[in-house]
Amino acid sequence: MAVEQPPGTTVAPSGDQTRIHDIGYRTYDGPRLGRAYARRSLYSQSLRGAYGLGRSAKSKVLPVLLFVVMCVPAAIMVAVTVAAKGKELPLDYTRYAIVMQAVISLYVASQAPQSVSRDLRFRTVPLYFSRPIETADYVRAKYAALASALFVLTAAPLLVLYAGALLAKLDFTDQTEGLAQGLVSVALLSLLFSGIGLVIASVTPRRGFGIAAVIAALTISYGAVSTLQAIADAQGSTGAIAWIGLFSPITLIDGVQSAFLGASSAFPGGVGPGTAEGVVYVLVCLGLIAAAYGLLTRRYKKVGL
Repeated sequence: MAVEQPPGTTVAPSGDQTRIHDIGYRTYDGPRLGRAYARRSLYSQSLRGAYGLGRSAKSKVLPVLLFVVMCVPAAIMVAVTVAAKGKELPLDYTRYAIVMQAVISLYVASQAPQSVSRDLRFRTVPLYFSRPIETADYVRAKYAALASALFVLTAAPLLVLYAGALLAKLDFTDQTEGLAQGLVSVALLSLLFSGIGLVIASVTPRRGFGIAAVIAALTISYGAVSTLQAIADAQGSTGAIAWIGLFSPITLIDGVQSAFLGASSAFPGGVGPGTAEGVVYVLVCLGLIAAAYGLLTRRYKKVGL
């Protein structure tokens, strides 16, 4: 006995019945948040990732440990100053980042590859660009996120020092001025170190290679510059010491703050750049930051191809 088929039903040649249903697809008519929202989301996610937030517990260990290592010496200095009723802090605000440069370099070396190398390795960058986000948006978000994370790392111990200074009843005006100078210095340092770290890390999808390359660029350059400055000082060529300092990121920051922020120089013999030389330091520093941004933009214009 033949069975009448319902409307809209087709019978396959094999005898199996196939039904096609209209499930009513509709176009999306909700709010479209656009590029600005996507850029803010990428910035927020990258900033959280720089401290392992939203990731595994293992990812939190190193950044949190480095943050603690940065703050503990400041806390000890505060405790000594308060207990001894000292008249000044053991270390100036502008000198703290210079002394702790090894920790800062290690943080940049560990987090710059984490920020960009993983995207390259797992080929997720083209997925970013398939959304309403462009190359400039990606670069700005990643650059701003790492610079912000590094600023938090370097500014936190300065705030600890400042709180301790006020607790020890040191002069409010002097301490506030010193804190402001220190914050300007670490802000410039954060932009410079983040740019260098991201440029190097964006070259390779291998995180291990990126870490080694960033450490080499930051530490070897400082070691070479310090050695040459010491040789120049031993030979009495004090005029060359300031110019040699242009070839290392950390000595660049040292020169800028000793020329314009009233800091004492860490160069051999305490010979820092004068005002004219300091202008060159500022221009080189800003030029490196701009060059890093430009190289990152150029790199990511072709990365998805």
